[in-house]
Amino acid sequence: MALLAVLIPLLMLGVVLVLGRYEELLLPQDDAGRREPAGVPHTVATTATSSHAPAGTPASSP
Repeated sequence: MALLAVLIPLLMLGVVLVLGRYEELLLPQDDAGRREPAGVPHTVATTATSSHAPAGTPASSP
């Protein structure tokens, strides 16, 4: 009985993992949602976020 109590959860875990692999093979997802939008060039996105001073640095007084 103790052996059965150990084997059943392990078998159930195996079934869940096999079903997950089967789902990935049956329903492949395309990579369109993971990429950047086509309308925004990569250089514009990187230059817009970069700054010359580190964040939190106060502006110099005139």
